[in-house]
Amino acid sequence: MLLPSVFLFLLALTISTTTTTDASVVNATNIAKSGCQPKCGDLTVPFPFGIGLGCSLDPGFNITCNHSFYPPKAFIRLGNIEVIDISDTEVRIKNVVASSCLNQTGGLTRSNGAWIQVSNTTPYTFSDANKFMVIGCGHLALFSSKKGRKFTSGCVSVCSNSSDILDDGSCSGMGCCEISIPKGLKSFSAEQDIVMTNHTEVWSFNRCGYAFLGEQERFNFRGASDLSDPDFRNRTKENVPVVLDWVIGNRSCAVARKSDGFACLSNSHCNDSDTGLGGYRCSCNEGYKDNPYLSPGCQDINECDDPNGNPCDGICTNTLGNYTCSCRSGYSGDARKKGGCLKKNSQFPVIKFSLGMGFGFLSIIIGVALLYFSFKRRKIIRLREKFFQQNGGLLLKQKVSSNEGGIYTAEELEKATNNYAEERILGRGGYGTVYKGVLPDKRIVAIKKSRVLDKNQIEQFINEVIILTQVNHRNVVKLLGCCLENEVPLLVYEYVSNGTLFHHIHDKGGMSWLSWENRLRIAAEAADALAYLHFAASMPIFHRDVKSANILLDDSHTTKIADFGASRLVPLDQTQVTTLVQGTLGYLDPEYFHTSLLTGKSDVYSFGVVLAELLTGKKPLCIERTLEERNLATYFIMSMKEKKLFQILEPRVVREGTFEQLQAIAELVRRCLNLSGEERPTMKEVAMELEGLKKFTKHPWANQQHNHEETASLLSENDPSDLYGISIDPYTSTWVSAGQYSSSSTGIMMLPINTPR
Repeated sequence: MLLPSVFLFLLALTISTTTTTDASVVNATNIAKSGCQPKCGDLTVPFPFGIGLGCSLDPGFNITCNHSFYPPKAFIRLGNIEVIDISDTEVRIKNVVASSCLNQTGGLTRSNGAWIQVSNTTPYTFSDANKFMVIGCGHLALFSSKKGRKFTSGCVSVCSNSSDILDDGSCSGMGCCEISIPKGLKSFSAEQDIVMTNHTEVWSFNRCGYAFLGEQERFNFRGASDLSDPDFRNRTKENVPVVLDWVIGNRSCAVARKSDGFACLSNSHCNDSDTGLGGYRCSCNEGYKDNPYLSPGCQDINECDDPNGNPCDGICTNTLGNYTCSCRSGYSGDARKKGGCLKKNSQFPVIKFSLGMGFGFLSIIIGVALLYFSFKRRKIIRLREKFFQQNGGLLLKQKVSSNEGGIYTAEELEKATNNYAEERILGRGGYGTVYKGVLPDKRIVAIKKSRVLDKNQIEQFINEVIILTQVNHRNVVKLLGCCLENEVPLLVYEYVSNGTLFHHIHDKGGMSWLSWENRLRIAAEAADALAYLHFAASMPIFHRDVKSANILLDDSHTTKIADFGASRLVPLDQTQVTTLVQGTLGYLDPEYFHTSLLTGKSDVYSFGVVLAELLTGKKPLCIERTLEERNLATYFIMSMKEKKLFQILEPRVVREGTFEQLQAIAELVRRCLNLSGEERPTMKEVAMELEGLKKFTKHPWANQQHNHEETASLLSENDPSDLYGISIDPYTSTWVSAGQYSSSSTGIMMLPINTPR
């Protein structure tokens, strides 16, 4: 959408005298600075933007007009980002598209990444009007931004045949997936990968996959025809722009007004940016027009010059920022209405008619008010009953009550969360937002609220309530009650105050307490809770989203398994269920992903990734690592095969853990990450092995009185170098890591396993 100033500029070129009624239209003579070029090709460049030295508000708003093209093309400063549209709040630029193409046998023939970065010295950030989109069958793309606000996300699009793909414009995961981005990003990069093992099945209609950031309203997914279109990449680059927000500076309106260089001139007002990075924009006051950034500022609109710009039936008189209406001589009535002025000698009884209409209207208002207040309470009761039935009603209330849970009112939870204030948000998950609340009895709770109201979301909430009311385990988060009076059902949990295991593993500043003993205890407690869900609950429960972010820790660092929004109850006579694939990339069981058959072994695989995370301190999926290290599960297994496991373990784990523990838990992780579910242990077996490992607390070689012969004897029975790429130095009885070297004369860097804390 072009600036209103652009439309008036074009009109001024073809019409010598024009009238306008839109207060936001900018005068054609007030687009660019005097003596500066107002257009580049077909693009109008309004101030504070400018073409040439001194023509913009500051260098960040400079536009380069490249005349080597015909017609000329505009670019941001001296970069290669082509500008195709400028409005009063946004700039649209030419798109870039990442792609990866395969041949008929599944081999990669072409792979192109995509990235756009705007300088920190420019006024631009990526607008949330954009969506990150992935097109293809079995294609995964990751989105990352490292400038401005930090943000990383991704999605995967799947399909097995062209008839499954809808052509109604929706981008819901079948052939097309999309994610939202926040405001305040100054860069993005897209990297694509193939996640479908046998891509030859869809090659006939999908030879390439694509990933791009673009304006959502300008992209309409056409189903299978997009997947088979060889010109999709070029068509998208030309037709789907990227939207940038722009602001002036990085100060708020209040601060900028008190300093030199405030950009908003007379008859205009200042609007703070909502990107979270500061800055502001200017707008003309109501009743004024022109460019608020150029002297003399916004000018009064003469509404009386345009009969369509005012409703006057009589005489229109222009005033600053407004206008007045009056009837002509010999007429009376309401001049601000069409047909409101009537001749004074008219036989129509204007006064009597007006009084009658006034009293009649007043009577109607009083009657409606009485009816409103009479039925207001009944209406509220009906509405709450409707929501009660809509949200699962009697079944949900019965389940919660049977578990000594509470039924909370909407008013109680609004007060507890300070009306769901932003500062009370604890986190956002796949099925809702969690708030911190303080109940009247001073108990601190966590309140989960669905993000969007639809049938699937409500079913997930009801599913979670039914599951949690059957669970009674010290390491599973406790459900305290629910509220059914809102359009969106609410769940009330016990408050777990010490964050997630993911935070404690990867926040390097908060790991002082995370010793090997505590890691092993947390793993054993989490495994025990999952084993309880699989084998001891009244009906087996598969969690389906086991990850370190769903393992909470209380003040004493006791483990709490949370977030059952994706869990499934399993009939006692079944060992697997067929479901729509759900989970988190990096933790998701590959066998479940390809077959859609959910078993208890799917949770075992995800838990194996958590164990690898605890051992290595590495994230399960990280695009910043090398290709072979990007997926932690495959990297862990590969390191064991290549006898390099000790090189990827955290130094503290190697230093504090006994050899028997590290050998046993590494083998346990390898079994959990087996691609075949049948070869994995059960969750009960995992819990028993971890509990047994807690009994080993000291290295067998930690006793400094052992002689070299005893150490050698120990190694001959169970040589760790076969599995982990380490060996013993015969003179110091310390372990060295194979492949690690220093500048010493021996060429071997010593790595003592039992170094004191």
